[in-house]
Amino acid sequence: MSSQIPVKQIDPATDGSDNKNNTRTVELYASRKKIYVKEVKGFFQKIRTVTLWALMGMYFLFCWIRINGEPLIYFDLPARQFHLYGTTFFPKDFILLSGMLIIAAFALFFVTTLFGRVWCGYTCPQTVWTFIFMWIEERVEGSRNRRMKLDKAPNSRKKLIKKSLKHALWLLVAFATGLTFVGYFYPVRELSIDLFTLQANGWAYFWVAFFTVATYLNAGWLREQVCLYMCPYARFQSVMIDRDSRIVSYDPNRGEPRGGRRRDASKEELGLGDCIDCGMCVQVCPTGIDIRDGLQYECIGCALCIDACDEVMDKMAYPRGLIRYATENELDGLSSKLLRPRTFGYGLVLTLMIGALVFTLLTRTPAELDVQRDRGALFKMNGRGLVENSYTLKIANLSEVPQTFTVSVSGLETARIVANKPVKVASGENLAVPTVVEVSPDVITESNSRLVFRARSTTDDSLVLETESRFVGPEKKR
Repeated sequence: MSSQIPVKQIDPATDGSDNKNNTRTVELYASRKKIYVKEVKGFFQKIRTVTLWALMGMYFLFCWIRINGEPLIYFDLPARQFHLYGTTFFPKDFILLSGMLIIAAFALFFVTTLFGRVWCGYTCPQTVWTFIFMWIEERVEGSRNRRMKLDKAPNSRKKLIKKSLKHALWLLVAFATGLTFVGYFYPVRELSIDLFTLQANGWAYFWVAFFTVATYLNAGWLREQVCLYMCPYARFQSVMIDRDSRIVSYDPNRGEPRGGRRRDASKEELGLGDCIDCGMCVQVCPTGIDIRDGLQYECIGCALCIDACDEVMDKMAYPRGLIRYATENELDGLSSKLLRPRTFGYGLVLTLMIGALVFTLLTRTPAELDVQRDRGALFKMNGRGLVENSYTLKIANLSEVPQTFTVSVSGLETARIVANKPVKVASGENLAVPTVVEVSPDVITESNSRLVFRARSTTDDSLVLETESRFVGPEKKR
């Protein structure tokens, strides 16, 4: 005796549709209806699990890892230093940070043209934390049906215990998130001790509390509302995808007309497509949409509906892929192109930006030398009959260790620095050094001569800085 697929649509039958004219009324200002997401396992869920563990591992561990005594990632705002993967950046390196953000933006655009909102489905922080909170909810309150029954049940001791445990675990994860986030701006080892010994400053408590509450509300209560109404990416993604973008899609040519049937029933005799109208794709959707209605801005590309539908297709002995990653052209029986003008454009800009950033990082010097001539006086004669010019040397040490420099000049014979001493510059310091250069008037042939300043590090022999300036003196009469 054949059996029927043990799934059914639990949502209320009244969904606001008008069967007479096949239209549906949408309440723009209706209160939020809680979405009960059904747990599903499958290929894409496994990918999300890997990305989730990888991202969470990086987020919660990177602030604890140290290289040469400095955290792997640490934004030291008071000292205006940014430590990233063993390299220290300073405010003048802001252009590099801007370049990284631009690269991230174009990488997002490039991936979106190819695969739609795949970023949202697998790596967006809102998605990652929401799935963590949903996993906790599933383990504490049970399956989708049990959660729905629990919410409808009257208050009881059992219900209170489950709800309290769920929210306690949510707050614990949220607190760990807030503590870690602040730990990227306040050394996390010291922060952890200072918080619990009440030694941290007020701002540390404020920001830890702020991000704890924000995480708790966004991932626990708002969830899909953040994606639908607060995230701008959902709104402008439509300008980046086209008919050749591979997105989560339902194949109506294969699935329609949909309808329920027994497993051993012949769909050809019933005149039905592969879709058995079980509603599983809706029950697993974290934003509560029906992918069978076509592309919608609410879809975050998480592919849970693909895994759910493939599971049903396996039970029905139908081929997988009724819901799959596909392009609109593919669904219409047309050929799809991977490389298109917009894809090529985004890819080209992305490649150029990455190349420019890598070149800048590879050629970045750990120190800089700048010389400013005193414009208050052209020159003066000292007591020994030598011509003097005054300068201000600015030496910026961009390395992680203190540097000691010996400064010399060339370009004019007899040019020397008066009271020349080694210059010590601390890590991250931009030191201004008043300097006087004297030259014999006998070697001056022009009123404005070229002068080269050279600063050589005694700490690092390979570090030599050079810059040019001008020396002004009396011009010889002919």
